[in-house]
Amino acid sequence: MKIKIQEITNNSIMKMSKKYLQVAILLLLSITSVQAQDKKAKDLLNQVTAKIKSYNNISIDFKYSLNNSKENINQDSKGNVIMKGNQYVLNFMGVTKIFDGQKTYTIVPEDEEVTISKVNEKDDNAITPSKMLTFFNSGYKYTMDIVQNVKGRKIQYIKLVPTSGKDQRKEILLGIDAQTKHIYNLIETGKNGTKTTLTVNSFKTNQPLSKNQFTFVASKYPKYYINKLD
Repeated sequence: MKIKIQEITNNSIMKMSKKYLQVAILLLLSITSVQAQDKKAKDLLNQVTAKIKSYNNISIDFKYSLNNSKENINQDSKGNVIMKGNQYVLNFMGVTKIFDGQKTYTIVPEDEEVTISKVNEKDDNAITPSKMLTFFNSGYKYTMDIVQNVKGRKIQYIKLVPTSGKDQRKEILLGIDAQTKHIYNLIETGKNGTKTTLTVNSFKTNQPLSKNQFTFVASKYPKYYINKLD
């Protein structure tokens, strides 16, 4: 059994990783134009943005890895997200999060609990439609980085470096498929030595979705405690 200090450290890193994942998902779904730092990087990001905006909906299956050699942590998880306009459904680490455009429904089967909350536009950590469209408008320096050949695919990386000294991330590497202009992976390196990698295993677009795809149906969770925060 690990000592309590180790458990606290692991829990802190996992909590931070979930926050990083939200940023990663936002980046995957909502890269927008940024202040020009590197013309080639800007042009490529604009092409990715145009591709993303051309789709009616996007479905992504991904692998998420968390590594911290100092703390001897090496964990892999899988998840998926479906997004249409301002709405999304995210499944990750056994938790489902639904955003219907107005409220967020966080469903935790392990606790048999559903938390319902309105989006606070002033909350820096909140995932909002406006932030999904303006996330990278400021706060990063970016440049073209290395090119890698991954199973016959040419992956061009762009390096994003936060301009704020308070940001816990040292840098972000964004891998883009040069042919499809789809995102292949995202690698975040934290100042504490934590490295998180999100790799897209499947990227589908314009899929048939049900009417209730982004609707929380309470009848599906008859025994769950409904926690309304607003």
